[in-house]
Amino acid sequence: MAFWLYKSEPFKWSWQMQKDAGEAGTEWTGVRNYLARNNMRAMKIGDKGFFYHSNEGLEIVGITEVCALSHPDSTAEGDARWDCVDIRAVMDMPKPVSLKDIKANEKLAKMSLVTSMRLSVQPVTEEEYFEVCRMGGLENPPV
Repeated sequence: MAFWLYKSEPFKWSWQMQKDAGEAGTEWTGVRNYLARNNMRAMKIGDKGFFYHSNEGLEIVGITEVCALSHPDSTAEGDARWDCVDIRAVMDMPKPVSLKDIKANEKLAKMSLVTSMRLSVQPVTEEEYFEVCRMGGLENPPV
């Protein structure tokens, strides 16, 4: 099991939109960064991730799950370099966890969200996952 973080500007694709996509989930399209693409290529069915509202909110608002492995991105207009995965919403974060609070937590000092701010699809360590879940009020986070 691996853990991830997906960044989205809520005016383009919000947590509510992700939840509205239902059990089938939706493609995580439009990623045009090789490292983020490679992160998606490494994902497995069932991997959990954080849904992060960037630009507006700057907070982790939900937990997602990979529901389809890496495949060609339907928005890449035939450019075979770009892949995506499908993710579905699993649950709301009971208390959104802000970037400010993440940066203030020593246990999260090396988290990609702190060190690689611009990367849109990031790995999250198991320790970081459980610490953020704790901060967000989740006693038994999904794994």
